[in-house]
Amino acid sequence: MTETTDSMDKENLSTGGPLARLLALRHSREVGRFLKFAVVGTIGAVIDSFTFNFLRVQPWLDPVSIRLPTGQVLNREVIAGTVAFVLAVISNFIWNRYWTYPDSRSKSMISQLMTFFGINAVGLLLRVLILQYGSQPLGTLAGRLIPSLGTETLATVGANAAWAIAVILVMFWNFFVNRYWTYNDVS
Repeated sequence: MTETTDSMDKENLSTGGPLARLLALRHSREVGRFLKFAVVGTIGAVIDSFTFNFLRVQPWLDPVSIRLPTGQVLNREVIAGTVAFVLAVISNFIWNRYWTYPDSRSKSMISQLMTFFGINAVGLLLRVLILQYGSQPLGTLAGRLIPSLGTETLATVGANAAWAIAVILVMFWNFFVNRYWTYNDVS
């Protein structure tokens, strides 16, 4: 049976069709790297989520406000989300450098860290926009779906829904850009 499956795999690979691409992915190092990247991302998401939810309810954060040159004041979700994101990025860099891409050593650690942070800074911008403009509408949507929820619960649901959307979108951005820029010395 294995011989038949192997010959079918070879035949499909030689035709270059959609099945061939799926079979090639099955044997790809990139799939393994993506899975490791996803595990690292999950660890980062736990750090991120805990830090985000811990900071956003801290009373000492009430007087903190950051005004952008455009006049926009960043809300507490953005401040808490930014701190949480930076801590998660540091964790993710360490795990990715030593576990996901252990064969990526032709660049100095500082060079890779700076590139990794630059790419993640773009991810942070995407995240800030999603948190800033998504938390309240998602909380409002939750209130329409489940009218019995209180105001504070709706704010928490909205903030966490925006956070989850941001995490998923930024994970894909980070994987693909880091793979082909930060870790481009890996074959």
